[in-house]
Amino acid sequence: MTKNSYDTGRLNLPFVGIATFAKRPYAPDWSTLEADVAVLGAPFDAGTQYRSGARFGPRSVREASTLFSFGHAGAYDHEDDTTYLTGDVRIVDMGDADIVHTDTHQSHANIETGVRAALAAGALPVVIGGDHSVNIPCINAFEGQGDIHILQIDAHLDFVDIRHGVRNGHGNPMRRAAEKPYVTGLTQVGIRNVSSTTQEGYEAAREMGSDILSVRQMRKLGAEATAKRIPPEARVYITLDIDAFCPSIAPGTGTPSHGGFLYYEVLELLQHVAQSHEIVGIDLVEVAPDYDHSNRTSILAAQVLLNLLGFVFEARKG
Repeated sequence: MTKNSYDTGRLNLPFVGIATFAKRPYAPDWSTLEADVAVLGAPFDAGTQYRSGARFGPRSVREASTLFSFGHAGAYDHEDDTTYLTGDVRIVDMGDADIVHTDTHQSHANIETGVRAALAAGALPVVIGGDHSVNIPCINAFEGQGDIHILQIDAHLDFVDIRHGVRNGHGNPMRRAAEKPYVTGLTQVGIRNVSSTTQEGYEAAREMGSDILSVRQMRKLGAEATAKRIPPEARVYITLDIDAFCPSIAPGTGTPSHGGFLYYEVLELLQHVAQSHEIVGIDLVEVAPDYDHSNRTSILAAQVLLNLLGFVFEARKG
């Protein structure tokens, strides 16, 4: 039985030390990365159309992640009878991409550089936003990496083409992704209510290969059946907007939308997808902590990411 870190002489409580993601090593030299998972902050929110504040998401999610980081050699789940994220899964924190205020092009380019560095090191890139526009450079970084399918969990379709000259805001990322020759399709789950996309946007999304499900439609299908709608051999990139969740549990976001998912609905979908598909990249976006003084949105984000990583690496064991 693996010893836990209580036996090493340091208790290492969550509020002690430097708040890297899950208290994992800080790796600022991107040219020498050695990891299975490389976490990159993308604190950019100039793509928002309503409430800003997601630039503080990476810092807040990192701090929240310390809650799940101390004292144990992995995390035992009694329902699955599995210990997830044991010590053989190497997770590092790359720090943040450099953000240039008012300059979307350069900020996005810097995010893309970070993701490319993670991929070059053979690590699974995990990007913490930032608004959803940061997905655009994430997907750009996968050029030359083979075909991918995108699973988007979100309240909004994010399929705007161009609006008043804006092509790379947080309403555009899935349209930009669908244009890529190496993106073979999109599964868009949680889409609901009044959205930023017109009817023509939905029609264009379906024409370009999107499978769109609302919260109610997924609930009717169930998590396992929803996961099976993704092509079976697809390599999957997961983009998770925190507003996919009901604002009763995730109020800290710029564009809350009632009627969203509860925790286990998303968790079970992610577990089924991780068990049935190769996961090649992850981003979690739109955490805006100043709208949630309880910090439960950031805690939810950190918990979802760590559980998802556990599912991914348990599935890789075969």
